[in-house]
Amino acid sequence: MPLESCMILLDNSQYMRNGDYLPTRMEAQSDAANMIVSQKTQSNPESTVGVIAMVSSSAPSSGGGAGAELLVSPTDDLGKILSALHKVPLAGGGITPPAKDAVDIAASVQVATLALKHRRNKNGAQRIVLFVGSPLNNADKKSLVKAGKQLKKNNVFIDVVCLGELDVNEGKLRELVDAANGSSGSNAEGGEGEGERNCHLVTIPAGVLPSDVLISSPILRGDGGYGSGGGGVGGGGGDMGGDAFADFGGVDPSMDPELAMALRVSMEEERARQERVAAAAAAAANNEGGGEGDNAALEGQGGNGVGAEGATGGGDTMQDMNDEDALLQQALAMSMAENQGDMVAAGDAS
Repeated sequence: MPLESCMILLDNSQYMRNGDYLPTRMEAQSDAANMIVSQKTQSNPESTVGVIAMVSSSAPSSGGGAGAELLVSPTDDLGKILSALHKVPLAGGGITPPAKDAVDIAASVQVATLALKHRRNKNGAQRIVLFVGSPLNNADKKSLVKAGKQLKKNNVFIDVVCLGELDVNEGKLRELVDAANGSSGSNAEGGEGEGERNCHLVTIPAGVLPSDVLISSPILRGDGGYGSGGGGVGGGGGDMGGDAFADFGGVDPSMDPELAMALRVSMEEERARQERVAAAAAAAANNEGGGEGDNAALEGQGGNGVGAEGATGGGDTMQDMNDEDALLQQALAMSMAENQGDMVAAGDAS
């Protein structure tokens, strides 16, 4: 994959305690973020990753919207990144005021953009991976569209992972992604920007592990991040592009050996099944071709007629005739011998 600087925005509000994703939204989000970090850092050794918690640990207990907290600036130090991911606390305890959401998407995206702007290595693409598991009841679509347009202006791509609250959040988050793709509003109607789908929305159904969906999504495939269409729930496993861990379904065996081995065994079984199906189809095609060839050969022999019989049947007939003559001669000789014996016996009797 090309060189890239990525900021991962984690939802650490109290809504992440919910258990609709096993074991909880927070831990499912952490597993998915670990997988993304491994893929980003190992696909290109110069790529950097940073981490932001969208609810500050110093948030007052009376409500949300306390602002994002930068945990790690974009770095290639995997130890710092994983340490920050594992230490993200649940914050914003207490009852959220009716006029506020637990997380402020627009403000968090702005903080991530500033962190990318001040990254150490100015080369390569810029990307934000945003996890959202809190309801955006009060989020203004205009502010999200404005944030998306600002991302496009700054050449920053964004991938959004929606965990829970799909009925409330999906439409608003799609507005953000479409604006970042340059296909919102009049652009979408005029057909502009349709060829630059560099940002994606992935929704995770309840009860499904986010890491299982992200494996086959454009966020991790590598080919979808640069020119592929996005959106929707991650589908079946596809080509993993140039992923170094394609044999393990895109998972680093050193990070999760059990999952990597299970994926590898599953892929090998599927490959063997496809080979058996292809071999059976080829054998069936050969049998059909052989039957048609035999029929054609028989028809050719029938068309030759006399020639075929003369070559094979004629020789057999001559052999049969010779055998019959020999048998007749043998029978005559035996008959003559019997007659001579009878004559000798009659002469002796007289």
